[in-house]
Formats: sequence, C-alpha cells, structure tokens
Amino acid sequence: MPPATSPSALDPRTLRVLWTILVVIGTLALLYLLRTVILVLVFAVVFAYLIFPLVKLAERAWPRAGRRPLAIGAVYLVLIAALSTVIALVGPPLGRELTTLGQKFPDISGQIKSGRVISNVFPRWGGAEVLDDLVRAHLPQVVDYAQHALTGVLGWLSGAWVVIMVPIFAFFFLRDAERIADTLTGAIEAEGGRRQLWATIVRDLHSVFGEYVRALVLLCVLTFVVWTALFLIAGVPYALVLAAIGGALEFLPVVGPVAAGITIVSVALFSGFAHPWLLALFILLWRFVQDYVSSPLIMGRGVDLHPGLVIFGVLAGGELAGVAGMFLSVPVIAGLRVVWRRVRDSRESGSPRTGR
Repeated sequence: MPPATSPSALDPRTLRVLWTILVVIGTLALLYLLRTVILVLVFAVVFAYLIFPLVKLAERAWPRAGRRPLAIGAVYLVLIAALSTVIALVGPPLGRELTTLGQKFPDISGQIKSGRVISNVFPRWGGAEVLDDLVRAHLPQVVDYAQHALTGVLGWLSGAWVVIMVPIFAFFFLRDAERIADTLTGAIEAEGGRRQLWATIVRDLHSVFGEYVRALVLLCVLTFVVWTALFLIAGVPYALVLAAIGGALEFLPVVGPVAAGITIVSVALFSGFAHPWLLALFILLWRFVQDYVSSPLIMGRGVDLHPGLVIFGVLAGGELAGVAGMFLSVPVIAGLRVVWRRVRDSRESGSPRTGR
C-alpha cells in the first residue's frame, strides 16, 4: 500500500493570500515613497475644485471649439493679477509688522517660556498660578509639536517645483474633468455593472468636495477681513500679521482655530495690549459665529459632520500625514459618508435616491 502524501503547505489558496499581502505591502510602501508627489496631486485637485466655477463661467465667453483651455488660461491670468494687487497693497505693511514682530519675538518667547501667562491676564485670581503650572509642565511638548508641524510645512513648500506643479496639474484636471469622471464611472461599471449608483456617487463627491474647498477659502478670507478691521480699530499690535495667521489657520479644522487663538492672544498679551481678555472673548465669539452661522450657510449639508467625528479625523490625519492630513481629513470623511449612504440606500431600495 503506497504511503499517503501529505498536502502541500503552499496550496493555491495560501499562495493567493500571500500574494495579496505582498501586493498590499508593496502598494503601501510605494505610496509612502511617492507621498510628496501624491500630495502635490491632491492639492492640485483641491485647487482645481476651487476655481472650477470660474472656469465654467469664463467658458461662456469663448467659442465652443477649444474653449476650455482658453478659459483656464484666462482664469489663471485674472488670479495672478488679483494676487499681485493684494500683495502690492498688503505686502509692505505686512512686511514691516513681520520685521518688528521678529525683533520682539525673543522677548515674547522668553515670557511664554517663563510660564506666567494666565497670571499676567488675571493677576488677582488665585487659580492663575495653578494654570500657569500646567502651562509650564506641558509647554515643551506643545512647542515641539508646533515646531515639527511648521518645519514639515515649510520643508514641503521649500521646493519651488511644488508651487509650480500644483497649477500645472490643476490645468490638466480642469481641462479633462468630464473625461476623467466618465473614465472612472466606466471602469466601475465594467467591474460591477452598477453605473447609475456609481455615477450618482461621483456626482455627490464632486459636489461635496467642491462645496468644502470653496467654502473653506471663503471662511479664511472672511476671518482675515473681519479680524483685520477689528484689530486695526481696537489698536491690537501687529494687526495684519495676527489677522493673516487667523485666516491661514482656518484651513485646519479644529486645531487651526485653537492654535490661532492661542497665538494671537499670547502675542497681543506680551506686546502690551491693554485688553487681552476682550480679545480672547472676541475670538471665542467669532468661533461660535463661524461654526454655527457661517459654516452651515456656506458649506451646505453635504459637509455637515458630527464634531466628535471631525476631531477624530483631524487627529488621525495628523498622525498619518501631518498638517496635510489634518487639512484633508474632513473632505475624506465627508466623501466616505457619501459613499456609505448611497450604497446603503441602493441596497435598501434597489436604486440610488436623487439629491443629497
């Protein structure tokens, strides 16, 4: 009787599993190595979403044949002219304030490191010393994290090719936007045969991402304009610089406004502003206006996420991809929610519902 042969440890199913694991690991490693290029592509898409309505508007002024590239070029020229005008008007006073603040920054930094922050605002409050002790205990970690984030952003932007490639890639995305969308939906149809569902998902994602990017820019500009006017009227030191910090950090959900508020109140406090607590109260009220009035009106329902989910997404994005991950966390979560809702509705009713 011939001896029984034991089954091979590497049967076809095991080989398929091992191959899948190797492919996933290789893909993740490749994405990590190409992370800078991928971020450039992502921000090119963000920039394309930002100016897409302007391109569609400019297309009406050109003949049908080849009008999309001409419209994109016209929008680029208008944006360059507008940006140059803003720099010419705001640049000189902003530069002077930055120079003055840079000269005073060592003194401000020394006062912050001393830990006497709350005591300077509320000198007669007994609990100020307790809070100052907490500030002294956790200040090194906060400073290190802020320096790490700033170093990462500046390092990513240090190459001139990054700034140049974003509008170049955005040009191609804008020129072939409809073709890219048709290709994606066609590929999905070939795989699963559910073109109507996935076409609806693509439209919803396009709408949500467009709303988010354009609304975020409007909120940043609104913050800069309102804060500049109020800071100049109130006599806040370095009004343009502080308003620019507030407007720029509006791009980062949750973390950005908190960091902007702490920075602005600290700089105003240690620069001799007489009413820093009123400034802190204004920033808190402005945050309330932005979160519960401006954002719902500008962004619409598609980007309305639970605050806890936003905080989780921002923290997770920061751990995975730093500042860029924080910025992209909200649209990614909103997009995943769109896909989940459409797939759920399709399974419940047999076809996707119209509207969001």
